Amino acid sequence: MQRRSRGIHQGLLLLFFQIMQVGFTNIPPVTLACMALNIWLFLNPAKPIYGLCLSVESCYEKKDWERLLLSPFHHADDWHLYFNMVSLLWKGLILEKRLGNIWFAYIIAVFSLLTGVIYLAIEYTISELLDQPDYKIYCAVGFSGVLFALKVLNNSYNPGGHTNVMGIYVPIKYACWVELVMIHILSPKTSFAGHLAGILVGLLYTLGPLKTIMEACAGIFSFNTHYPRQQHYFDNSGYSGYQENFFNQQPYQEIPRNYDIYTAGLTEEEQLQRALHDSIRDRVDVHSSPPPYGFNISPEDEMRRQRLRRFDHH
Repeated sequence: MQRRSRGIHQGLLLLFFQIMQVGFTNIPPVTLACMALNIWLFLNPAKPIYGLCLSVESCYEKKDWERLLLSPFHHADDWHLYFNMVSLLWKGLILEKRLGNIWFAYIIAVFSLLTGVIYLAIEYTISELLDQPDYKIYCAVGFSGVLFALKVLNNSYNPGGHTNVMGIYVPIKYACWVELVMIHILSPKTSFAGHLAGILVGLLYTLGPLKTIMEACAGIFSFNTHYPRQQHYFDNSGYSGYQENFFNQQPYQEIPRNYDIYTAGLTEEEQLQRALHDSIRDRVDVHSSPPPYGFNISPEDEMRRQRLRRFDHH
């Protein structure tokens, strides 16, 4: 196991500050466990980043399928971890309470695996159609693909209205597509295919057969999931509570309705916009730092690494 070099991880410190602001008892258990897993693997990665990132060459051609399991839960640097985990925190506060603990954990597991599979299919298809073998070498890592899938799911519960995506007010149903393009424009090194794969997985669940298949599999294996529709109830103001909690012996506290005390009144998209702007500004003098949201290793970096490895073996 490769341990991270010691040093001040500002993004990690800020993440802990955000968690403390919300309060451990206010974070649903599956969300908290998923965040803890990502933080642990950031501090104690299973392999070096090039040994676990996901690419057609490494996973499909070399049959290193273990990367499908490892790549979503590893991050390139502390800011990559921070952006993804804060996004997971806000989505988990909403979705886990709505869906229930076990079903939300089931969704995280399926989305994590399926996002990687679709990412590989996208990169392979582009490579074959354009006759560009470099796309088979592109190597992606991080949880942002799963977050895009969760965003599609969350937006499906609130289909009306508009939302602010980096200063642009768009219909909620188109928010993921606008964010996909805007993030790629602001940070070109992010994994466009990885984020697109997440959106497609979310659509497969909300509009396609994925939810039905998952419910069928849950029935076959006798999961005591009590499907999401039995987990929650509503009032005129929206979600107000749910009836069962399978993981907690001591139920966590109700989340305050006013998040302004620790978000300065900013929506998730506005927080992301500000964070991206600050990160890009901070990286003006540090051109070698990884991108702030998502991570995509270029073919040139991968080929350079392979040449160095061959040199070291000689």
